[in-house]
Amino acid sequence: MSNIREVARLAGVSVATVSRTLSHPEMVSEATQKRVMKAVDQVNYQPNMLARNFRSARSYSLVVLVPDIANPFFALVIRSIERQAQKKGYSVLLGDTQDSSEREQDYIRLVETRLADGILQLRPISDQFHAGSKFSFPYLHVCSTESTDGPCVRVDNAKAFEQMTAYLISLGHQRIGLITGREENPHTVDRMKGFQKALADGGLPFDTNLVASGDYSIWSGVNAANALCQSGIQPTAIACMNDEMAIGAIQALKAQGLRVPEDVSVTGFDDISYARYCDPPLTTIAQPADLMGTLAVDMLLQQLNGESLPCQEKVLPYEFIVRQSTAPAAQ
Repeated sequence: MSNIREVARLAGVSVATVSRTLSHPEMVSEATQKRVMKAVDQVNYQPNMLARNFRSARSYSLVVLVPDIANPFFALVIRSIERQAQKKGYSVLLGDTQDSSEREQDYIRLVETRLADGILQLRPISDQFHAGSKFSFPYLHVCSTESTDGPCVRVDNAKAFEQMTAYLISLGHQRIGLITGREENPHTVDRMKGFQKALADGGLPFDTNLVASGDYSIWSGVNAANALCQSGIQPTAIACMNDEMAIGAIQALKAQGLRVPEDVSVTGFDDISYARYCDPPLTTIAQPADLMGTLAVDMLLQQLNGESLPCQEKVLPYEFIVRQSTAPAAQ
C-alpha cells in the first residue's frame, strides 16, 4: 500500500506539504496542488480522511440546498460549486428540498450535528433563512435577490429584466405579454419590478390582462402562452421570467399557428444550454452560473476559516444576449 512519503518523493515536496495540500489546499499554490495530486493518482495513495476530519473537528463537507434539482440553471451552479469545493478539499452533499421547509430543516441538522460544515442555499425564499436567523455555522445564499438577508451572491434581477423589456419596447412592441413565476418567489418580485419600470419609462401602461402566471416550468410556459393568446389581446411580444417557460411558450405559440418572432417575439432569462438550440434560438439574460458557484464556495470557506467577508453581498454582472426569437413588431 502506498504512503504519504512516496507521494512527497514523487511530487518533489515535503511530507508536510503533501499533508497541507490534502487538508488545506487553499494554503498552497495551484502548481503545487497539481504536482501533489498527480503524484497521489500515480501511486494510488488513499489518505485517511476520517483521521483528518477527527483531528480538525471538521467534516470537510458542504451542504447545498436546492429547491428544484431538475432546474437546468441550478444544475449549472451546482456543477461549479462541486468543482470548486473539490479543489478546496471539500465534498458536497446535495439537499433536494423540493421547496419544503421540513426537508430543509433535516439538512440543517446535518450541519448542526457536525456532519457538514456549512450551507449554500439556492432557494430564494425560506422560513429557515430570514432576518434574525441565528446559526452556529456559516451559510451563504446563491442566486438570491435584493431582499435577501445575510451573505449572498446574485445578479441584479430587476435591472436585467428592465433591460430586456426596454429592448422589446425599442423594437416597437407596445403589447408586451408577461409570463411570471410563482407570486411569492423573490425572483418573480424583482423581475416584475424591472418589467413595470421599463413600461413606465417607455410610456406604456401595465395591463394585467397581458400577465399570465407560471411556475418556472416548461409546462407552465405552455399554459401561460395559451392563456395570453386566448385573452382577446394578442401580444406582439412575450417576456418570460426564465428560459424554460420561454421554450414552452414558443411551442404553444407555434401550435396556435403563430410564428416566432415574425408574429410574436419571445424572451427568457438564465441562458440555460437549451436556449441557444431551441427553434428559434432564444433572446435571454445570461447569469454567470460558473462564477456564482465558485465565489459562493470561496465566500463560505472564508467564513468557515474565521475570516471576515469584504462584502456581504456580491452582485455579479449579467449578459444580455440577443438571438433570433425577437424581431421588430409587425406593422
